[in-house]
This record gives sequence, C-alpha cells and structure tokens, in this order.
Amino acid sequence: MKLAIISDIHANLEALQATLQQISAQTVDRIVCLGDIVGYNANPAECISLLQEFDVVCIAGNHDRAVTGHITTDGFTHAAARAVAWTRRELRADDIAFLAGLPLKLRIDTHLVAVHGALHPETGCEVVRLNNDELRRLSFEALAADPSGAHVCAFGNTHRLGIFELRDDEIRVRSGDEVSLREDAYYLINPGTVGRPLTADLRATYFLFDVARQVIAVQRVAYDASASRAKSRAAGLLDRSSFLPAGIRTPLKWGAQALGVYDRMKRAGW
Repeated sequence: MKLAIISDIHANLEALQATLQQISAQTVDRIVCLGDIVGYNANPAECISLLQEFDVVCIAGNHDRAVTGHITTDGFTHAAARAVAWTRRELRADDIAFLAGLPLKLRIDTHLVAVHGALHPETGCEVVRLNNDELRRLSFEALAADPSGAHVCAFGNTHRLGIFELRDDEIRVRSGDEVSLREDAYYLINPGTVGRPLTADLRATYFLFDVARQVIAVQRVAYDASASRAKSRAAGLLDRSSFLPAGIRTPLKWGAQALGVYDRMKRAGW
C-alpha cells in the first residue's frame, strides 16, 4: 500500500490542483488529508469539491471546525478569524455539512493514525501544535497506547515538514527527502502544507508513504502562487504583512535576508 499524505490546504485551489495532479502521476492507493481544508484563501468550495472528486479521505482541522461552529476563533489571529467568517458566508450548506462530518482522528488499518494537531488530548487535539519535544512526547505516548497498533502518526497544523522518531526513549529528528522507518521505533510525521507556506519556499509539500517498504518520501510541488494570492487579496483576506514568512514579519528583523525574501515573494505575486 502507498499513501499520499497532504495537509493544510487552506482554500488554495492552485496549490491543491497542482498537488493532486502530481499525486495522480504516482502509484497511490489512497490520499489522506490531515485537515484545514479551508481558511486564509479564497477557494474553499472549489477545494472541497476537488477533494471529493479525488475521493480523498479527510479529517477536520481547527479552521474547518471553526467554520462549522464546533470551536470558536479564540486564539486565532485577526486574519485567520476574518477568513473563518468570510468562508462561513461563502460556503453552501452541503459544504458546511461536509466539513462538520469530518472526524478528528482516522486510522488506516495498522499502518497509520491521522490527526490534525496532535494525538493528545482526547478533547481539543485539533488545536494543539506539536512544536516542541514536550508536546511530541505526549503524542508519542498516545501513539504507543493506540488500539490500532500503528507505529506512525501523521499530523499537520504547524505547516512545517518534520519526521520525528522515538527510539530508546529518545526523540530524534530524521532528515532527508527519503526516510526509512525502523521497526523498533515510533514516528510522528508532518507533511508540511499544501497551501499556506511559512517559509520563503512557496512550493506545496506532501508525503508519499510506502507502507510495504516503510519509507516516507518528501514531495514538493510548484504552482501559480501569484494567482492564488491575487484572489485572496481581492477577497480582502490578506494582512499587509502576510507577504512575508512567519518569523520575519516585524521591522526589527528585516535585514538583507528578509528583504531578499520579500523581493522573491513579490515577484511571485505574494
């Protein structure tokens, strides 16, 4: 079995189209989406329709849950909360019902557990960000106790690629574009983001998980970021600082590197 694992589409139709086109050229048994189908960008309905067309198995992200009213936007940024309200007005009732029906967790046989934010806690797991080892250890403990017996949990929410291994009670970061998994270890894997990059690399990212070989391969997809950005700007969904990646959005941090990133992203239409 081969799985394509995508996450954090955030209503970016151009990114999703390019990603699914590339996946279609692969030999893949199932596509799994780790949530946040909507939010930030201007094509939520089209992205939902495309996922349905490709029979993608989806779980709910915190932006999806906020749009359906399952959670509030407390803790969201102004831009994120504004996009939630805009998306709620734009979607049809059947699109809202689709998002509302998505589970928070998904198990694929004994191979994979899929979540949006974390495998812990039982309530509110979709809003957790596994951005430090203390939190990752809690989800590793939940994975070891999971009734599926899976050794791999896929998560999103942080928009950052990562493969984390727990072996001999030590958490390690596995690097490289192709990672072989060990039988005596547990893994938390994050495919990054399809539609909301937080770095200067604007490409969509996803994983191919070869279950038989126990190999995870990183995939990157170029797409027309300027077209997506133009639609979001026209819909009033962009903050003035949103053309810059997270981490360099304050003037104090602007230097030659930040200005170089700005030039690159401006040329791309961001």
